[in-house]
Amino acid sequence: MAVTKDSIIKALSTVDDPDFKKDLVTLNMIKDVSIDGNAVYFTVVLTTPACPLKEIIKNDCINAIHQHVGADLQVFPNMTSDVTSTRSSAPLLPNVKNIIAIGSGKGGVGKSTITANLAVSLAQEGAKVGLIDADIFGPSIPTMFNCEAEQPEVRQVDGKNIIVPIEQYGIKLISIGFLTPPDNAVVWRGPMASSALKQFIGDTDWGELDYLLIDLPPGTSDIHLTLVQTIPVTGAVVVTTPQKVALADAKKAIGMFKQPQINVPILGLVENMAYFTPAELPDNKYFIFGEGGGYKMSEEYNIPFLGQMPLVQSIRESGDSGYPTAMKDGPSADAFKDLAQKLARQVAIRNASLEGSKTVEMTS
Repeated sequence: MAVTKDSIIKALSTVDDPDFKKDLVTLNMIKDVSIDGNAVYFTVVLTTPACPLKEIIKNDCINAIHQHVGADLQVFPNMTSDVTSTRSSAPLLPNVKNIIAIGSGKGGVGKSTITANLAVSLAQEGAKVGLIDADIFGPSIPTMFNCEAEQPEVRQVDGKNIIVPIEQYGIKLISIGFLTPPDNAVVWRGPMASSALKQFIGDTDWGELDYLLIDLPPGTSDIHLTLVQTIPVTGAVVVTTPQKVALADAKKAIGMFKQPQINVPILGLVENMAYFTPAELPDNKYFIFGEGGGYKMSEEYNIPFLGQMPLVQSIRESGDSGYPTAMKDGPSADAFKDLAQKLARQVAIRNASLEGSKTVEMTS
């Protein structure tokens, strides 16, 4: 077969995206095909830089060209990405492609730790990431990112005060912890806390982002309602631990997002502190809080199971020191990288299969 652009495209049309069950050409993921002698160049535009199937797709493309065009060709795929979105016409945050709420039914399950390390892992994969610490009464993101003493700038844009988020480790951050003295308690009624969240969303210069993570407070409160009434949320992640008391509250968080008037897609469930592994016995697992509760819940509610995160001393130490464990080498960082890839994959699947979310209108 003659080596032409058409023959290359025809060969690549035999390669399916494993998630979308369609070929790369139909999905418009093949760009810039060129031929230079015995060398073939083209670009594969993935739906996220955190694609866990990147190497599989790359190798499938090379094999398809060798099989259908010529076994002696040199094939040079350029793997890039363009994060998908259903928010192109959104009045608020129009340049933010995906807004992901991360919640839990109760406190103490490590939701902020999961959020911080997810943000870092997504950024390390090449995504543009922002993080809103929506836990107005117990902000922990400034500590986890070692920027408790920082204060965001405020600048005037068209006569309006706009907050410039703190940038740390390549992630844009905003938290009430940046705006109040660290030793002072925030003693506000619900409407004041909701007003602060609205400012974090609408009065902050987020610029262009692939993912904006919202670290929600525990429970189902004013903050949660304010979020879904202010902006369309792409999807939600629910964090739990394996024991019965945490699972009971996680069910309430799932139920809130699934309410017909809210209807935020659940991107997945994370089982945190799934087992304890001591540093000196890295192959041992001790199921302190019970075993497999999160996985069983994901099956019960038919939602994706994003993974189990271990209870490891180094994760806690990294959070306290303000240097998230996802930035280090080792099994914990690998686990968070895997978690981020699975989340990014679910976002892409959600965007391809469901309509865009809408803001919630509630009368009471």
